[in-house]
Amino acid sequence: MIKKEMIAMLLAGGQGSRLGVLTHNVAKPAVSFGGKYRIIDFPLSNCINSGVDTVGVLTQYQPLRLNTHIGIGIPWDLDRNMGGVTVLPPYENAAGSDWYSGTANAIYQNLEYMESYNPDYVLILSGDHIYKMDYEVMLDYHKANNADVTIAAMPVSMEEASRFGILITDEHSKVTEFEEKPKHPRSNLASMGIYIFSWKVLRDSLLELSNVAGCDFGKHIIPHVFNNGGRIFSYEYNGYWKDVGTLESYWEANMGLVDIIPEFNLYEEYWKIYTKGDIITPQYIASTSVINKSIIGEGVEIYGEVNNSVIGAGVVIEEGAVVNDSIIMKGSRIGANSKVNKAIIAENSVVGKDCEIGAFEFCESKYDKKVYNCDLAVIGEKTNIPEGVVIGKNTAILGDTTIEDYVDRQLLSGDFIVKVGGRL
Repeated sequence: MIKKEMIAMLLAGGQGSRLGVLTHNVAKPAVSFGGKYRIIDFPLSNCINSGVDTVGVLTQYQPLRLNTHIGIGIPWDLDRNMGGVTVLPPYENAAGSDWYSGTANAIYQNLEYMESYNPDYVLILSGDHIYKMDYEVMLDYHKANNADVTIAAMPVSMEEASRFGILITDEHSKVTEFEEKPKHPRSNLASMGIYIFSWKVLRDSLLELSNVAGCDFGKHIIPHVFNNGGRIFSYEYNGYWKDVGTLESYWEANMGLVDIIPEFNLYEEYWKIYTKGDIITPQYIASTSVINKSIIGEGVEIYGEVNNSVIGAGVVIEEGAVVNDSIIMKGSRIGANSKVNKAIIAENSVVGKDCEIGAFEFCESKYDKKVYNCDLAVIGEKTNIPEGVVIGKNTAILGDTTIEDYVDRQLLSGDFIVKVGGRL
C-alpha cells in the first residue's frame, strides 16, 4: 500500500447546464477559458503548485474531451508511478451500475481508490472554479485546529448568500451552524465547495450515508459530521475566486483578464497555470489589423480589428471584420466585414462574411430564461453562421445553420436556433 498524507478528489462530472449551448457537447470543466486554458486547468495547477501529487478526477457528463485533455497528467507534472492523476468515471461492479448521483455519492463510489493510498487527509475540489489557492496552507490550518473538516469560505454579498452553503462561526472560526442555500441567510460567509476531511471522518460518513439518494456534501455529509459533534472549521479565503457557472459570470471572468491590471493575473511566475499545449503555427498579425487590449492565442491570424476580447488558439479574423467585447474560442473563423459585439463563440465555429452579431435591443429569451438572461449572443461549437445574417442579443445558436433558418436573414434578440443531429 502506498501511503500519502493528502490526496485530492476533483469533481469534474457536471454538465454545466447554465452555460447553455457551450456545454451541449462538453463538460463544463473542459470549456475553454482565457484563450489558452480549460477551466479544469486551475484546480489541477493549484494541486501541483501546492505539493498535492495524487489527484483523482471524477468524470461523468461528456467525458471524452476532458479525458483527452488530462491524459496521463504530463502538463501538470502528474504523470507519476506513485500517485499522479487518475480519471475516475462511473463503472459497473458486482452490485450493479450507478451514475454518480451527488457529490458525496461520487466520492463514495471511489472509496477503493482512496483506500489504496491510505491518506491522512482528503481534499475535495470542484472542477469548475477559477482561482489560485495554496492547499498546503489550508492543510496546516486544518492540522492546527485538530479539525475533522475544514471548509474554505469567503464573504459574499447578502443578496447572493442564498445561492451558497452558509457558515456561522465563533471567534475561533469554528463552525457553530451550517445552512445549505438558506432562503433567509443569517451570515454572508459562503462555502466555496472546497473541503479538507480527516480520512476516518470522511470514510465513516460516506459509509453511514451510503444509502442516501443523491448524497451531497453540503446537504448531507457536512450536517452529518456537525450533528455527530465533529470539529468543523472555516478557512477564510480572501483572494480571487469565480464560479463561472453562468454565461454572464463566464464572460465577465474572461473580460477581466484583459484589464490593464487584471484582478486575476495569469502572468505570475510563482504560481503558474499549466495546460496541455498544442503544436500549432505562430501568430500572424497583418498590416490591415488593429488590436486593442486583448488576449491573443497561439496560431491566430488577424486581418481585421479586435477590441477588448479573448481570442483562442487558431482563430482567424478576416479582413474588415470587427470583434468587440467577445470571446472567440479555438479554431473559429470570423468572416470578412462581419461585426461581432459582446458574443461568446465556441470552438471550431464559422461566422460567414458580412454578418452582424449582437444587434438590436435586449429581449427576454424564448429558449430558457434561467440560462439566457443577458446581452450576450452565444454560439455553440461547430456552428456555421451563413453569410449576411443579423443576430440579436440574448440569443442561442447551435449547429450547421443555413440562410433558410433566419427569417428575413435575421435572428431577433431572445430567439434561438438549436439544431441537434442536423435537425431543429
